[in-house]
Amino acid sequence: MLNFYYGEECPHCHHMMPIVDKLISEGKEIAKLETWHNEENAGKLEKVDGGRCGGVPFFHNTDTDQFICGATDEARIRDWADGKKLE
Repeated sequence: MLNFYYGEECPHCHHMMPIVDKLISEGKEIAKLETWHNEENAGKLEKVDGGRCGGVPFFHNTDTDQFICGATDEARIRDWADGKKLE
């Protein structure tokens, strides 16, 4: 499962949203989980993050346990979504 944790008013998250939406339109199943106004999602993020990043945007691939902290480029997001090993 692919999870994208974001904050509604987060400018870095808004920068990532078109990339996430593009991958979804191409068939990737990515759950978009808002954390700033949703306590349940915030709790999930805190548990998964474990202090590694401490904020959003946060990308987590539950199959590979790979994560990305912060905004990044489309190629890295694609590699993450495809389960490729991230450097």
